[in-house]
Amino acid sequence: MTTRSRTGLKGFVVAVALFAIPVAGSAQAVAATPPADAAWNYIAARDVDPGRILPAPPRAGSAAEAAELADVRRIVAAASPERLAQARFDDEHEDPSIFDMAAGASFAARALPATWALLRAVQTESDAATSMSKAYFRRVRPWGVDPTLPNCDAGKGKSQLGSYPSGHSALGYSVGAMLAELIPERAAAIQARAKDYALSRVICGVHFPSDTEASHVIGAIVVTRLLTDPRIAPMIAAARAELSRAELTRAGVSRP
Repeated sequence: MTTRSRTGLKGFVVAVALFAIPVAGSAQAVAATPPADAAWNYIAARDVDPGRILPAPPRAGSAAEAAELADVRRIVAAASPERLAQARFDDEHEDPSIFDMAAGASFAARALPATWALLRAVQTESDAATSMSKAYFRRVRPWGVDPTLPNCDAGKGKSQLGSYPSGHSALGYSVGAMLAELIPERAAAIQARAKDYALSRVICGVHFPSDTEASHVIGAIVVTRLLTDPRIAPMIAAARAELSRAELTRAGVSRP
């Protein structure tokens, strides 16, 4: 992919991040309290304060919530058996390896220690931001609103709270954006996988579409911050070098 294409990806991430910041005086501009177990290594909680960066989800019992629930029902009902199986697979796999196929036929994130360490660091920041937002909004999941809705949480004893935003989707959008920076020639496939991974959460009946849209905002902000943080720059450089060596090895070129 050309330098222009890579610049376009960065521009998209920055644009989403800037769009997410409401004007001063927003009714939701109230500082959130980070969960006690939030792991902030690079990003400050104030940078992803949900009261500032995210709009409130539809109110419980509102017409907007009912419309979204109807959308979820349609999406679930329209999913083929194969797509339902994919959604269940995605439900059970929540780490950077979800991009192995999208990043290339011979790509395996776990076999690349520097790349894996970077992507897990992105996931850690994304998880902390999402956890704070979930605790702030406390939205009921679709299956909590409609107990008859088929869902991937059934029988697992999970809380019906925490729908907004989606943790899985935030992982997909944040890790996917970083990985697209590392492998720009695979950016389109990686971004498509992130979007499809988010759709799996709706097909699973555990998130509303607006939950995954909020996760896209969080993912964009997380990666925008990390790409400009000098503390994580050595990890990014190490991952780039590792991926370059791996590509040369696949091409049959020896490298000292």
